[in-house]
Amino acid sequence: MDIIERLEWRYAVKKFDSNRILPAEQIYRLKRAFNLTATSYGLQPLKLVVLHNKEKQERLVAHSYGQKQLAQASHVLVICIEKNIDDEYIHKYFEQVKQIRGTSEEILNPFKEALVEDFIKKEVTEIRNWATNQAYLAMGNLLTVCALEQIDSCPMEGFVPGAYDEMLGLSQLGLTSVLVLPIGYRSQDDLFASLKKVRKDIDLSVIDMS
Repeated sequence: MDIIERLEWRYAVKKFDSNRILPAEQIYRLKRAFNLTATSYGLQPLKLVVLHNKEKQERLVAHSYGQKQLAQASHVLVICIEKNIDDEYIHKYFEQVKQIRGTSEEILNPFKEALVEDFIKKEVTEIRNWATNQAYLAMGNLLTVCALEQIDSCPMEGFVPGAYDEMLGLSQLGLTSVLVLPIGYRSQDDLFASLKKVRKDIDLSVIDMS
């Protein structure tokens, strides 16, 4: 199948086969895909929690409006944002650029200083909203890679971040959860698997300009 056929195959799974587990090789590819996601300024204000623990997954259902896919899935991916994105965080990024690319400080410093100055002016809420936008980029990337790998998935916004943060110990890591993606294999009796996609016609969702 080509990429369009794989995207046609993809849907938001309503019931996973809880007896099937994704192989480590595919989980590693998803980790790599997450890490390669484009982010604004290249700052990567994100971390990915890969949860593979049935007991914890069961407990998450209560904090996810009863969505049982959390318990059934092979793994649960939790996309988190960094709580503290300050001048130290930005300086570390530019140190990494210098180390990997060998770029001189003379070239890097103007951009680094401008970025630090820009972030100092922002409110905490504004920075967290910006970081959350990056999380959605990562979610989109993961959904596409899942489709290519024929990994079933179900993107979720419907959960209680504070409860997730407490249960998974994210606050101690300086993180807060923003998106959740259970992954695995669709159940043979998931009725939604056979339903046709409901999408606008392309000429209603795409505007060609010349």
